[in-house]
Amino acid sequence: MQITIQQLQDERFLRPLQLIGSLFFEECTIVFGEDGELTVAIHIEGEEEVTASAVLMEAATGKTYSASFSKDVTSFETEKERFKQVKHVVSYVYLSVLQQFTGIEQKWGILTGVRPTKLLHKKLQSGLSQEEAHRQLRDEYLIHDEKIELMQRIIDRQLAVVPDLYNLKQEVSIYIGIPFCPTKCAYCTFPAYAINGRQGSVDSFLGGLHYEIREVGKFLKDKGIKITTVYYGGGTPTSITAEEMDMLYEEVYEAFPDVKNIREVTVEAGRPDTITPAKLDVLNKWNIDRISINPQSYHQETLKAIGRHHTVEETIEKYHLARSMGMNNINMDLIIGLPGEGLDIFHHTLAETEKLMPESLTVHTLSFKRASEMTQNKRKYKVASREEITEMMYAAEDWTKENGYVPYYLYRQKNILGNLENVGYAMPGQESIYNIVIMEEVQTIIGLGCGASSKFIHPETGVITQFSNPKDPKSYNDNYMKYTEDKLKILSELFA
Repeated sequence: MQITIQQLQDERFLRPLQLIGSLFFEECTIVFGEDGELTVAIHIEGEEEVTASAVLMEAATGKTYSASFSKDVTSFETEKERFKQVKHVVSYVYLSVLQQFTGIEQKWGILTGVRPTKLLHKKLQSGLSQEEAHRQLRDEYLIHDEKIELMQRIIDRQLAVVPDLYNLKQEVSIYIGIPFCPTKCAYCTFPAYAINGRQGSVDSFLGGLHYEIREVGKFLKDKGIKITTVYYGGGTPTSITAEEMDMLYEEVYEAFPDVKNIREVTVEAGRPDTITPAKLDVLNKWNIDRISINPQSYHQETLKAIGRHHTVEETIEKYHLARSMGMNNINMDLIIGLPGEGLDIFHHTLAETEKLMPESLTVHTLSFKRASEMTQNKRKYKVASREEITEMMYAAEDWTKENGYVPYYLYRQKNILGNLENVGYAMPGQESIYNIVIMEEVQTIIGLGCGASSKFIHPETGVITQFSNPKDPKSYNDNYMKYTEDKLKILSELFA
């Protein structure tokens, strides 16, 4: 579907209009012009109060749909802030006419960003009552009550788990990326390289990672900065050997300040085919008991289709092995909408999960990420309809509620099926603090390792600076000292 935009000619609007258009049409392009199969004329007027009006016309039928919306923009000082509000007004009317035309209601309204709960946090922190904050989300963003209530439940749970959530800016969390996996999944865009035959790259990478850990640890000790959480991700951090894991954790233990008082340490042992008794012994040695073992699906054909070279039985076997060896806080990930799966298969996956009952469960909705193998060969991977995907999400909500799980974090992605969301559920008291702080952007997270991203949040202003290490091991190995130096410079400015 090509949508032709009339009157509005500012190219800064192209991307937001494209994102909203893609919520309604699988193949959607936006162009400025005069005539088209589907034309939307958008007019903006006003200085202190900006009003946008939109008229959508379908060429084949001549039918038209219209909407208008106004917003006071006098409280925004910079041109960037003012434009953001004008974009809000345009998005409102554009979404409104597309909803009228298609009959599809977007329950997240005009929101296309990753962190909707952050918006509600901000409104409540500003002093608004829950009632007023919810009204604004409903009236100004077109968010449905169902999603607002989910956001509020999540925020309530986050503040119960981390009562000092709004006061963590003087601390940091650490993300340690291990960019290797047994194989790369078809939906994945994380830095993850098949580990077989790469031992030289692994050795070089670990040398650079140890250097980063020592230098950042020294800075944190010198400044007296506390660490809230440590998260080992990737890739799959249990792809490396037990001996390499042991040396890595020892390096962290020696380098970082006040390790015994870090609130949470997580190792993403996501691929069952990387878990061994020797590696679990290493986790126990360093008192790490929060891990992820990710089935994604309990349907063998699906695992084969997405490039996960382990069996359903291996997932179950490794879960029981981890449990028997003292892992008492296990997370599992499931993905809604994997190729070839419908509601019946997803019900089977939930039934298999119920036999295990992990402490937490993250329910992802499949997203066609731009650089993934799945997106580049989209026709090869057939997925369920928008309606069935939504039914699967409701099934997950019902199942988690019936089994005692509560939602505690949420995020969304571009090109997510059904314009839905990813939700983390946990047994009360078993929530991941790291997942909360990274989603709500309440503190600096320092990324160490190949492909690791850092997000520096100024303790006073809240201004966010992002910094990424290179994604391929060779570039990382060649320049890890430079990237470490650059990170330390930013940290020195934040914590002067």
